[in-house]
Amino acid sequence: MTKPVWAPWRLEYIQQADEERGCIFCRASADESSGALVVTRGRRAFAMLNKFPYSSGHVMVAPTRHVGEYGSLGDEEAVEIHRLASEAMRALGTTYSPQGYNLGWNLGRVAGAGVVDHVHLHVVPRWAGDTNFMPVLADLKVMPEHLEETRRKLAAAWPGSSEAATASG
Repeated sequence: MTKPVWAPWRLEYIQQADEERGCIFCRASADESSGALVVTRGRRAFAMLNKFPYSSGHVMVAPTRHVGEYGSLGDEEAVEIHRLASEAMRALGTTYSPQGYNLGWNLGRVAGAGVVDHVHLHVVPRWAGDTNFMPVLADLKVMPEHLEETRRKLAAAWPGSSEAATASG
């Protein structure tokens, strides 16, 4: 049985999200640098690493268009978001071999959304025992790898990517 992800630092992140200037997804979508943590881009959506992850490899998939309501997504956007989530699971499986995944939409502040005005789907890889005592005792999360290295590895393993073809060729 998978243990729940417990992230006591998340409340502070949610409370500070309103203080950031502009939408993090719109900024990331427009930023071509690897510092934006975008793993792959589609025609209508893109996948990026969460800067404040629940676990290593935590990916968020968002529409390129600034959309605040799930029901306002076009059919093609919704399909592409879910296709990218599926591809994220394949890339994470190839790269990190998680034992399970949590996929979810946090829609609205009370549902835990840190960004309420740009919908996004979370893909969180899970391993048995992936929660530990560090957040409880030290309000600290141990991430075994730098986010830019995780982004590089996932981009290379992403199904259909030119980086994946180069890495396997």
